[in-house]
Amino acid sequence: MQMRWRRAKARARRRSLSDDVRSTLTREILQTELLRAKALLATVTLLLGVLLVSYWFFPAAIEKIWRGHFSLWPLLVSYLPLLVFELSAMVYLRRRLATGRDGPQIGRYIGVLIETSLPTVAIYLQMESMGSAQALAFAAPLGYFIFIILSTLWLDLRLSLFTGFVAAAELLGIAMLYHPPGFPHEPPPDFAFHLIRSLMVLTCGLLAGGVGAQLRRQFERSINAADARDRVTNLFGQHVSPQVVEQLLAAGAEGRGETRRVVVMFVDFRNFTGAARARTPSEVVARLDEAFEVLVEVLEQHGGIVNKFLGDGFLALFGAPIEDPDAAAGAVAAGREMLSAMEENNAGHPWPLRIGISIHIGDAVVGTVGSPRRKEYTVIGDTVNFAARLESLNKEFGTQLLISSAIRDEVGAAAADAEMVGRVTMRGYAEPVSAWSLG
Repeated sequence: MQMRWRRAKARARRRSLSDDVRSTLTREILQTELLRAKALLATVTLLLGVLLVSYWFFPAAIEKIWRGHFSLWPLLVSYLPLLVFELSAMVYLRRRLATGRDGPQIGRYIGVLIETSLPTVAIYLQMESMGSAQALAFAAPLGYFIFIILSTLWLDLRLSLFTGFVAAAELLGIAMLYHPPGFPHEPPPDFAFHLIRSLMVLTCGLLAGGVGAQLRRQFERSINAADARDRVTNLFGQHVSPQVVEQLLAAGAEGRGETRRVVVMFVDFRNFTGAARARTPSEVVARLDEAFEVLVEVLEQHGGIVNKFLGDGFLALFGAPIEDPDAAAGAVAAGREMLSAMEENNAGHPWPLRIGISIHIGDAVVGTVGSPRRKEYTVIGDTVNFAARLESLNKEFGTQLLISSAIRDEVGAAAADAEMVGRVTMRGYAEPVSAWSLG
């Protein structure tokens, strides 16, 4: 029952991964498998090299261990198949990485069986030279642990467990079933002794699998976190501050449509189009970038985000996508600071810019709209239309920062210095509305 529950949980986790996440995870696993193949080949090559160098400098000691039967040829003959196999595996894994496609799982099990049998071959060769008891007590059986440790890079509990099983079964089998001739005085093998040792090898395989499975889960969590961050970035473009991104990730923002009370701000540069005609395109873009940098920094400091750049202006939101009870006060403070910031920016500048700002609060529909290939977080409704028309009144009244009565009532004392510039009739509204100017 518990095993079925774990399998069901694993299937649910796999289904939760998006195609992009699954592809990224596949590439990470292929990278670790490639690293494993390199590490395994390098380790075996190093150990063989150490043995050859030792034999070169201390032949008598090596011959004593091998009881005078040491030979290089069996070692080299058993090493060459591993060399060819691992080099072929590296080529195969690089091709898979180039295409981003995983290989069949059965191939991994075959690879485990072939690789983990190498220490068994080494034990067999040593048993022929030094007898069963000494060979089983020497270094070759420890070679199984190299393969078990590196099996963690499969990031698969079953493959590591299979590695441990192959190692344990082959160690027990060769200890109990093979008795080389020429060593008649050796005692018969003790089954309990070799069984316990093989069970320890199997346990190490299980532990290595647990480590690999944990590494895989961490990979999945990291990739899912990166995918979530990418979704937020794609949804809101580069208009969201890092602080807002963190809040969106923590809140699990999906951009679903909903009605929310939001503060809408419109910012527009006065007479920009006419002034741009007398300048080169690069000068126009550079001046816009310079001004936007100043204004967006102020906006983000007060909790707002740029929802859309509108040529020589932008639409900003407060209270969306993250709810903020102080959104109105933040918008008013941002509007005032924007005026001051632009005055400083204009000082001594050959192209001074005058901005117009409007701020309004009300209910609006917020959410993600667009095609499956290109979506955008947006805000829709009369609140947005009202704020846009309110901004255009700056030209009529010669003002720079206009707020609606709803904003004035919302912030209270923060807009105590607001002056009503008049009641105007707006298209789409039956009654005249009041417009208030802030300095």
